[in-house]
Amino acid sequence: MSKATKIIGVSLAVVVSLVGSCALGYFLGVAFPPSLADKNLASIERAYRNIVRDYVEPGKIDGSVLSQAAIRAMIDALGDPYSAYYDPDAYRQQTEDSAGVYVGVGVQVGISGGQTTVVAVFAGSPAAGAGLKAGDVILEVDGVSADGKSLNEVISLVRGQMGTEVRLLMRISGETEPVLFTLVRAEILMPSVSYELIDGIAYIALEQFGDRSDDEIKKALLQANSEASGIILDLRGNPGGGLQSVIDIASRFITDGTVLSVRYSDGRTYTHSAHSQDVITDLPMVVLVNSFSASASEVLAGALQDHDRAVIAGTKTYGKGSVNYLMPLPDGSAIYITAARWLTPDGRLIEGAGITPDFSLRYGTNWINWAVDYLNDL
Repeated sequence: MSKATKIIGVSLAVVVSLVGSCALGYFLGVAFPPSLADKNLASIERAYRNIVRDYVEPGKIDGSVLSQAAIRAMIDALGDPYSAYYDPDAYRQQTEDSAGVYVGVGVQVGISGGQTTVVAVFAGSPAAGAGLKAGDVILEVDGVSADGKSLNEVISLVRGQMGTEVRLLMRISGETEPVLFTLVRAEILMPSVSYELIDGIAYIALEQFGDRSDDEIKKALLQANSEASGIILDLRGNPGGGLQSVIDIASRFITDGTVLSVRYSDGRTYTHSAHSQDVITDLPMVVLVNSFSASASEVLAGALQDHDRAVIAGTKTYGKGSVNYLMPLPDGSAIYITAARWLTPDGRLIEGAGITPDFSLRYGTNWINWAVDYLNDL
């Protein structure tokens, strides 16, 4: 690929799904120490009031800018790559995510090695046609360096109005020099589930845990139950999604028992169990995972592994076991906060550890063929 700028009409949807959204922490609530509120919030309020009252050039003061800067600084001080501040425009874009419709360029991204890295490219999307692939790194967006920025800040830079251009300076695998792409933002419908029958085995690829994913898995299982002797559930590159979605999907493979536990900073632990579903399956399973399988996909893989419901194959997963919630603020902005940790049914911590597969597979081999052979040999 040359270094020349490429003008390509691309449906880009950059997703924050590695920071799998979950409102559980917000609705359960966490006790807020009165002493912390009295002391520290009073200091913030006094500083704000003094700036507004005494700053020598009052015409330069914009209260909303001061407020947003203070909130952003507090989030940055956490040093957590998954917590973020959304200004009103970014929050409006974020609320579209769970519906699976985005304005972007057709890739999912996450943080890997401290860099904003492509996790997955939508099959058949213009981004895939342009040659973007998992492992490519975003260096700049419209001339603004991605270095030092949170995942959500980079995503906010990439997203924008339909039909507008965005310039991405990328480090492409196998290239010695960065490559500049000029892409046209467009709305796309993000895929969730795809199905294929391979040598009598149902191959189901789950791209994310979104609002439609459980219904799509249900349709795939109806077909699998009628024509297949086993199931390959492919979670490679799946960056996660909502808590309820992963519980619903897990309940189609696990009929009772714990799916996951959520542990908060004060030690409280809440257990979520499988529930009744209209369509389930007891077909033998292989679950494929890799280093870009994160968040809710790790929860599902861990639950299936702990229940001895499926064989996990591939490479160790990403290790993103944080529960996050998105809380709107009065000015139309929002904060995205890490509030708790996810644990597998056996109590294994996912954060920083990931899920270790039962069978390690090497890159360069055909993992799907391996899984088909494994299931057909049972």
